[in-house]
Amino acid sequence: MNKVITDGLQLAPSPFEEGLDQWSSGDGTPGSDTYDGVANAVYVAADADFGGCLELQKLDSTQKLRFMGKTPILPGCYLQVRARIKAISGALPTVRVAGWAGQANNSHLSGVIETGISRTLASYGQVVEVTAIVGTGSRSGVDMPWGLAADHGHFGLDLIGPNGGVVRIDDIEITDITSAFLRDIISLVDVTDFSAIGDGVQDNTAAFEAADAAADGRRVLVPEGEFYLAETVSMDNEMVFEGTLSMPTDKMLLMRRNFNFPAYAAAFGDEELAFKKAFQALLNNVDHESLDLRGRMITVTKPIDMQAAVPNRSSYATRRVIRNGQFSAVGGAAWDTETVSSQATYDSSDPRKLRNVANIANIPIGALVEGSGWGAKSTCGPKTLARAS
Repeated sequence: MNKVITDGLQLAPSPFEEGLDQWSSGDGTPGSDTYDGVANAVYVAADADFGGCLELQKLDSTQKLRFMGKTPILPGCYLQVRARIKAISGALPTVRVAGWAGQANNSHLSGVIETGISRTLASYGQVVEVTAIVGTGSRSGVDMPWGLAADHGHFGLDLIGPNGGVVRIDDIEITDITSAFLRDIISLVDVTDFSAIGDGVQDNTAAFEAADAAADGRRVLVPEGEFYLAETVSMDNEMVFEGTLSMPTDKMLLMRRNFNFPAYAAAFGDEELAFKKAFQALLNNVDHESLDLRGRMITVTKPIDMQAAVPNRSSYATRRVIRNGQFSAVGGAAWDTETVSSQATYDSSDPRKLRNVANIANIPIGALVEGSGWGAKSTCGPKTLARAS
């Protein structure tokens, strides 16, 4: 992927020879001061190392240099900002790539890292290169992960350290290096490229939705880590799991492309939880009439409360099927019979209703009701309790 080639995206800042009015001594936003006509900045047309370049004297504690133009920040893309610089005279400063993160409404995106690694100039005339990588994802090697809220940036350099020194700066370059972060550029879209973080805490709902929207038929990769989803997420593309998911009981993962039990088992890393989440999706997704267990045997350690697994529904009228697999119950105290004794009145003219039921709250839903005077055995459900008074 290279957006400069595929989409004709303009990334490179203007060269210094086109005018210093395009370079800001502030944050680069409209209205900020520029280097046009100031005493401490001049364009040098014929430097031995750079050709045309900017000569700049450091006068401020942080001498900023920012391109006034907007460099777009696209979901899933990574940009490298590169500059070459050398000291000419005076105190030797420290230099770093820096930027200003902007949102779509042109306001500042606070709380993100806006500087790269610093490097101190050690001698005069030695050309030093500084680089930094910026992108929406928090990948290893990304100096400035800005997340999905970033729309654009104003990029350049910071000079820090002692004042008074004079440096020369070659034209700053910005290139799309997204391909360096993609393991399989043809078939995989990584959720971490869209600001997902697998710490089990951050809500990654928006990142997963953005990755799915960008996939366009490719597979969506969930790498190692625990990725928390605070809301229901619908994924239209096939998902591949190296890491796992966690989410609240009442929130759903709707995998439309690979809706089967092994996919949910890979997603949640626990068979019982995976079955509950898959069953939850089955009853809330009109695209699927059955849940295919794909020949798997699901080990369960206690009864599964199907109502609790789908808390948003109290009834269901459309036929759904769980097929091609089996359950293996592991013995334990959770399977022990619980007996609740109670008294009630019974009228043979209304054989389906008990009246005056004592301690009715202690009778669990699903209980088998039997006893003297009761005309037949019955399973206690929500409607049974509603009719018992």
